[in-house]
Amino acid sequence: QVQLVESGGGSVQAGGSLRLSCAAFGYTYNNYCMGWFRQAPGKEREAVAIIAADGGSTYYADSAKGRFTISQDNAKNTLYLQMNSLKPEDTAMYYCAGGFSSGGGYCYTASGRFRHWGQGTQVTVSS
Repeated sequence: QVQLVESGGGSVQAGGSLRLSCAAFGYTYNNYCMGWFRQAPGKEREAVAIIAADGGSTYYADSAKGRFTISQDNAKNTLYLQMNSLKPEDTAMYYCAGGFSSGGGYCYTASGRFRHWGQGTQVTVSS
């Protein structure tokens, strides 16, 4: 049974930084992807950044490119999201998710393809 536990959310002012962490328990898959999704009130859940567990590929939403960095420490089974230059529009609940890759080291980006989810951590950015 895979369990994902996020931490690191909080409240910051615009321009600030936060680092989210996601500790993964109970998974030993090689053909696996992990990612960060977010959902703001009244909006659909969207992919922010995704990484193949073998480091084969990464994906960033356009809104995250140049500001966010996804990384993983396989020895610790921990996923990170470094968020810099935060904007009020980044305010959302952020979820860690895991799912099987689409093959060839590539990952799906649709939330429906991810079968394991954390409980979420709130990020609030004030102007």
